[in-house]
Amino acid sequence: MSVGFDYDNTGARPAGAVMRALSALLPGVGAVREQTEPYAAAWRRSNDKALAADGPLWVAIGDSMTQGIGASAPDRGWVGQLADHLADAGRPHRVVNLSVTGARVQDALDQQLPALRDLVAMGQVPDLVTVVIGSNDVVSPRLRAGLTDRFTQLLDGLPDGAVVANLPNPHREARRVSALLREREREGRLVVADMRAHGPRSWRGKLAADKFHPNDAGYAGMARVFDLALGLEEVR
Repeated sequence: MSVGFDYDNTGARPAGAVMRALSALLPGVGAVREQTEPYAAAWRRSNDKALAADGPLWVAIGDSMTQGIGASAPDRGWVGQLADHLADAGRPHRVVNLSVTGARVQDALDQQLPALRDLVAMGQVPDLVTVVIGSNDVVSPRLRAGLTDRFTQLLDGLPDGAVVANLPNPHREARRVSALLREREREGRLVVADMRAHGPRSWRGKLAADKFHPNDAGYAGMARVFDLALGLEEVR
């Protein structure tokens, strides 16, 4: 990777007891979980190549969905599919993917935002920053507390014009995050990728073997939400 930038897409937090038990009991869960290390390694190699190349830079912040866990290959997640759409529209970008499987908003604050700042300090200033994170927080009663405050800190660290996905989860805290994002959008500080309004209406046939992460078709639906946010497609 470029001199002065050494980033690992592998999370430091081990899988919890529930996930280990599910992996042992349900083959689909174990099979998808086994993608974690190879997908992280693939993105590290891809990041190396991106930083050695020229052209507009896209930095992706997120969790397992930005890694593409559940897809048939790392570049068949929503990031890879959106990269293809941008290229087809004459807007190709180099992609540096900072996502980490299992990441929570606090992990983005502690690991991914500092990496973004390091890139900027190196002269690798992104033309596009995207964020998909928070699902691992909102599904945990313990982590929901303070989620909106942590999300506010995250947004404060992003450059103006970042494209940030809201959380389709119906929980009250997810709705609060969506309201925060809409307020920032009205202020002209970010663009909302509206998963609540434009994400897949049904996930039937769009989930990986673990019945949690999207498969290629599910990620296509997520990529479309970013197509809409970036003006690559009009709302119908």
